[in-house]
Amino acid sequence: MIDTKSLTQLGAHVETPLSPEAAVLETVPFSRGDGPPAIVRFTCPEFTSLCPVTGQPDFAHIVIDYAPDALLVESKSLKLFMTSFRSHGAFHEDCTVMIGRRIVAVTKPLWLRIGGYWYPRGGIPIDVFWQTGAPPEGAWLPDTGVAPYRGRG
Repeated sequence: MIDTKSLTQLGAHVETPLSPEAAVLETVPFSRGDGPPAIVRFTCPEFTSLCPVTGQPDFAHIVIDYAPDALLVESKSLKLFMTSFRSHGAFHEDCTVMIGRRIVAVTKPLWLRIGGYWYPRGGIPIDVFWQTGAPPEGAWLPDTGVAPYRGRG
């Protein structure tokens, strides 16, 4: 059984952090085992942040794939972190890369990639991609499943 005593958010009532900087990403141990690394995917199809200039909401479909080494990001803490962007003003590129870098900082994965598929503002969708390097050899990397923009239906 995994020791979860250090987790402060799972199983507790926790208010949404006021900012991504204030959000706490928690981790749990992971045992990789032998063979090719596992790929873990988080999909956030209703991600929201604010335009730093107008304060208007921006919407994205975020897909995070990572190959954990010794730590997994705890999913409730990730959800609270992602939700904290609803009151955060930043450009699409900054939000997307910030998410990837924060997960890397706490989990130290073998590899991570993030795709931010942003819905149009002014008629132009912006897609932002960031990864830590080449994917691990032997890992199965499925397509992100997000179609090129055609209404993102």
